[in-house]
Amino acid sequence: MPKTFLSIGECMIELSEAGDGHLKKGFAGDSFNTAWYARAFLGDDWRVSYFTALGTDRLSDEMLAFMNGAGIASDHVRRIEGRNPGMYMIHLKDGERSFQYWRETSAARLLAEDRDRLRAAIDDAELVYFSGITLAILSPDDRGRLLEEIRRTRELGKTVAFDPNLRPRLWENIETMCAAVSDGARVATMVFPSFDDEHSHFGDASPEATAKRYRDLGAELVAVKDGANGITISCDGQIMHLPAHPADPVRDTTSAGDSFNGAFLAMQLRGEPPRDAAAFAAKVAARVIEQPGALIGADHLPQPDAA
Repeated sequence: MPKTFLSIGECMIELSEAGDGHLKKGFAGDSFNTAWYARAFLGDDWRVSYFTALGTDRLSDEMLAFMNGAGIASDHVRRIEGRNPGMYMIHLKDGERSFQYWRETSAARLLAEDRDRLRAAIDDAELVYFSGITLAILSPDDRGRLLEEIRRTRELGKTVAFDPNLRPRLWENIETMCAAVSDGARVATMVFPSFDDEHSHFGDASPEATAKRYRDLGAELVAVKDGANGITISCDGQIMHLPAHPADPVRDTTSAGDSFNGAFLAMQLRGEPPRDAAAFAAKVAARVIEQPGALIGADHLPQPDAA
């Protein structure tokens, strides 16, 4: 029976410019993007599953069909009458993106409300992935419930991966965000921070300082992403620096970090050491930002044996 990679969070309706004033509709979201790229590089011995909550509306049905068509299992997804998926629009300028969101009635805000369903999804998994955005959209009680369940699964010896993905506008204040993200890191085996965000909100002076802070919170491996400056990995008492892979041209940086996370985790699960996993993941991220949109098809992605 295949092992399960479980990602927990919010998949949203993505609107992007398609030219001539028209919009293109897709489905994406940080934790779902990571599941997408993990699925691209994991074999049949791994099942990739997504845990969220959706409404009972047509768009929720379309989103579930999209997940299943991509080979991402949705059997634990909760359906909530009267709720609907969140939505965002991408605005691009010189390859850099900004977002406008509509998520006040998003069903995903209630994803951790049903402890039994949440626990069943987590118990089915060998690896659990979540992010700071997953934590941000939840009420304090639901956030605590999610962290309790994830802490329990780490104590059982399973792997927990976490991207802090700091998004201040989703939080009531910076202090609450930093405290919750630190709580998330405390239950994680692996942490995937982005240095720009960590420097801005935690005051870290260097990627090494970021890695040390998360290692001190209990992470066994920290991979700090620093854009064109490359990646800093801390694990097994060592610090490794790897260069970023060049992208030409940079068209859309959406999902750069998510694709790195998914590819890195997939390669680790395939038995690759951290340095090789990170080198391949950097190459994947470079290919992703050369294309528009968050989710890139396999025809644009490198193969693991070409890392």
